[in-house]
Amino acid sequence: MGTVEKRIAALGLRLPEVVPPLATYQPAVRSGRYVVTSGQLPMVDGVMPVTGKVGTEVGAERAKELAAVSALNALAAVKSVVGDLDRIVRVVKVVGFVASTPGFTGQPGVVDGASELLGDVLGDKGVHARSAVGVAVLPLDAPVEIEIQVEVRDQESSNGSPPCPSRR
Repeated sequence: MGTVEKRIAALGLRLPEVVPPLATYQPAVRSGRYVVTSGQLPMVDGVMPVTGKVGTEVGAERAKELAAVSALNALAAVKSVVGDLDRIVRVVKVVGFVASTPGFTGQPGVVDGASELLGDVLGDKGVHARSAVGVAVLPLDAPVEIEIQVEVRDQESSNGSPPCPSRR
């Protein structure tokens, strides 16, 4: 278990299995030094724990917790591509979508759940640019969806083995 996964465990969390795609896409793809995730919902063990709009059925604090779950799912997607979360150089960008009522304007506070989780787990490497967007509806009536872009280092620069095939 690497340093990042030890931090996740120290927070009382576990890195989940990658959430299977709901349609025709990959949970994450690598291009050069970057891994970009598809939007990750706050699925827990294959189940959406809460559904509905933030501002009516879902409170802002609960939505913030769900954003952290989505960010953890995004880290699982990154790991599925690079094999080791310790290869993350930094989180470059986070995009958070919040299914919210027309009068709800607290999207940044909700997406803070993802940002705080990434900071807690990755330290300075978790500092990132970000967008927080209010939307009418998300897949499966999820309250939040998070996608991340991370820069990763090659295995060669971390342990002497050849670079990943995507870098050749």
